[in-house]
Amino acid sequence: MRTALVGYGLGGSAFHAPFIATTPGLELSAVVTANPQRQAEVNERYPDTKILNDLDEVWRDDYELVVVTTPNRLHASHARAALEHGRKVVVDKPFAGSAGEARALASLAAQKGLLLAPFHNRRWDGDFRTVQKHLNKLGTVHRFESRFERWRPEVKDSWKESGDPADLGSILFDLGTHLIDQAVALFGRPESVYAEIRTLRKNAKADDDAFVALTHENGVRSHLWMGALVADLGPRFRVLGDQAAYVKYGMDPQEELLKAGVTPGGPGWGAEQKDAWGTLGGEPIETEPGAYQDFYAAIAAGEAPVPPQDAVTGLEVIEAARQSAANGQVVPL
Repeated sequence: MRTALVGYGLGGSAFHAPFIATTPGLELSAVVTANPQRQAEVNERYPDTKILNDLDEVWRDDYELVVVTTPNRLHASHARAALEHGRKVVVDKPFAGSAGEARALASLAAQKGLLLAPFHNRRWDGDFRTVQKHLNKLGTVHRFESRFERWRPEVKDSWKESGDPADLGSILFDLGTHLIDQAVALFGRPESVYAEIRTLRKNAKADDDAFVALTHENGVRSHLWMGALVADLGPRFRVLGDQAAYVKYGMDPQEELLKAGVTPGGPGWGAEQKDAWGTLGGEPIETEPGAYQDFYAAIAAGEAPVPPQDAVTGLEVIEAARQSAANGQVVPL
């Protein structure tokens, strides 16, 4: 499947290109970037990959799959353009700027009979896969706690930290998208949302600290924390049932390996050191290997490993969270 990767920042270079290039059935045929430094990086690592300067060049060739990993504000428009040109599409998170935009994309893909997949790769984090595998050992789960917390007191000059709402640069769109998606994957669309959203760091323009509480139909409460000014990191997961709990600290190792340029999928890929394992019922339990490669294996097989409707739900939650934070009330979904 000839694939055009649109964008070659951190997302394109670390989370997409290595997997497209190594997944049987896919070919990293082209990368769209006008940045000379990034063009040089592509040429060095993928010498057989064509460099394109703008998106319009994609439509002049027979690329079957388009992967959108441009700045957030462009995700929906670039995905729509690809669908209108009859291409299968993978869209990095956030899938769109609103639930309405996301529904329109899903509808267009359905009308044209085209694959459309949100890139919610954190479903293939090893610790999350461990939660999925052992959830029934906890008995009846009543609370799911999940955190993406960082100590980054200095604000970066980046669209991700922009105060312009059109840039979709808030921590809710960045880290919150993953946390909400994992909760939805485990427990389904929530019935109500409560949120507290703040901007804490000096000179910060976008929100950088948030707490989101979801109540699911089965009674589970998901408590989700995300923050850039967290000097003492809490557990990545704390899942409480009436029989046992699963508690896990630390992050999945795949991101750091990818940032370091390690080619994914080799022996031991995604495995975690024993001293980083979590506990189940107070006893250490091996973390499942992380498996981001499984996302693109499904794409190569013609399947959407994450349905667009789940991205719609996630954006509905984000919109409800903003409403809740503004008025201090629980918002029905």
